[in-house]
Amino acid sequence: MYSSDERAHIETSSTADAKLGLQKTVGVGSVQHGSVAVARSSQLQRRLGNRQIQLIAIGGSIGTAVFVSIGTGLARGRPVSLLLAYTLYSCMVGLVNNSIAEMATYMPVSGGFIRMAGRWVDEAFGFMVGWNFFLYEALMVPFEIAALNVVLKFWRDDIPAAAVVAVCIALYGILNVGAVKWFGEAEFWHSTGKIALFFILFMFTFATIVGGNQQHDAYGFRYWSEPGPFAEYVTDGAPGKFQGLLGALWIAAFTIVGPEYVSMVAGEAKLPRVYLKNASKTTYVRFGMFFILSAVCVGVVVPYNDPALVAIVTGASEAAGTASASPYVIAMANMGIGVLPHVTNALLVSSIFSAGNALAYYATRSLFLFKCTSFGLPIYCLAIVMLFSFLAFLGISNNSVVVLPGKFTVQDLFTYYTMVLVAPITFFGWKIAKGTKFVKASEARLDWEKPEIDAYEAAFEEVPVGFWTEIIRMFGFKRARQSVGA
Repeated sequence: MYSSDERAHIETSSTADAKLGLQKTVGVGSVQHGSVAVARSSQLQRRLGNRQIQLIAIGGSIGTAVFVSIGTGLARGRPVSLLLAYTLYSCMVGLVNNSIAEMATYMPVSGGFIRMAGRWVDEAFGFMVGWNFFLYEALMVPFEIAALNVVLKFWRDDIPAAAVVAVCIALYGILNVGAVKWFGEAEFWHSTGKIALFFILFMFTFATIVGGNQQHDAYGFRYWSEPGPFAEYVTDGAPGKFQGLLGALWIAAFTIVGPEYVSMVAGEAKLPRVYLKNASKTTYVRFGMFFILSAVCVGVVVPYNDPALVAIVTGASEAAGTASASPYVIAMANMGIGVLPHVTNALLVSSIFSAGNALAYYATRSLFLFKCTSFGLPIYCLAIVMLFSFLAFLGISNNSVVVLPGKFTVQDLFTYYTMVLVAPITFFGWKIAKGTKFVKASEARLDWEKPEIDAYEAAFEEVPVGFWTEIIRMFGFKRARQSVGA
């Protein structure tokens, strides 16, 4: 029996073959229509399968924020404000996911939303969006490496930081220098580890609130009533509680990301219109289960005024950034649980490494300095991105913080104001230099690369399979189905 996607692909392929007489080539995506070659718009190769793309959609953008930084949101807003903030922002990003999923599924081009912005809005806008996304992704790679160094200090302080940086850079280079399926396979297993960590923490929360702890204390939702559901963050009274909600919303905005990442793999998906549609649906699982449920769990297991949490948020504790800063680990310490913190930290290490690897990939795909290798790697783009990763060494050689007037640090200045300066320069600079105009809705060309993608999918021989079917096949328990033309 075939699924609806499989039947649709078989019917589409059969009809297209009968009408066009396509010559098929499996996997790479080169298609010939009669004797005239249909040119590829990029030199990337479509090698990512359904299970890889779905796990990238679920866990590719998850790093330390949802496990550690979420505690700052709790301290600022208390449990109800934290839940409202994560729910509100998840709904907002869900609307973005709806829009970008429709565009990426209809036009699964390399470069994703960056090229769509330049094609359907304004070339200058696409130029600005591309630089904004590239700088964010590339500069976050050394940040994740530095975060990995901090998390490792949970176990011991004498781990050589320079060696960790060097190993991370080397591994990122190895995982990204090969065919894209290497990256996809690495992210599949790392995302599996992230999902496992979520379920461990959720089970820990449920078990302890019903009394499954050493104190046999079924505390339930006690911390929602004492010390209370809302916090006054900056000022007193109702305005302060609203500011507490905004403080939690700020943390949620840093945590809840990812729809744009699915569109960035569109140019390397085997059957983009089938697999991207499935991946976009699983994104809602990430919003609902991992983000919103995490906000509920964090507000349940630890009070917002816990001394350890307050010390970390205010900077009085040196545990900031490590697993010790996680609200879950604080709760485990309060209950006298000694093994789970180490399991949590080990999976945090994997999550941070995965986040850095994914950032390197997305930054590479946001540049268009083609030449690609024979297996579809934009080698010059990767070389540029890897140069950014060496900035992680600066965090080792200089641990001082330069404070500017107004209590801003240099890091704060670059974090919050870089694109405020870069965005108008890139947008207006390109617009003036190239004389571009905004694309009117009536003039937007929606055919673009559609004929090439249609021809590629019609000529693709493999029948699309469901996620679990592909998982079963991976372990050799089910024979692969015959191709469409068999």
